[in-house]
Amino acid sequence: MPIVRVEMWEGRTHAQKAELARVITEAVVTIAHTTPEATIVVFDDIAKENWASGGILASDEAK
Repeated sequence: MPIVRVEMWEGRTHAQKAELARVITEAVVTIAHTTPEATIVVFDDIAKENWASGGILASDEAK
């Protein structure tokens, strides 16, 4: 049972996540030779104040 975790900044719409889930599932089914029912996609929405790159919080980059 493949599990794909997608971590991204919060703010994506339901429609965007549904499309991502669909295409990720299709790719996993094609490449890993599994079934859609056995493929799990988990979305982790991360607030920008909880994400840092290069020692700088993403929430501080736009300031």
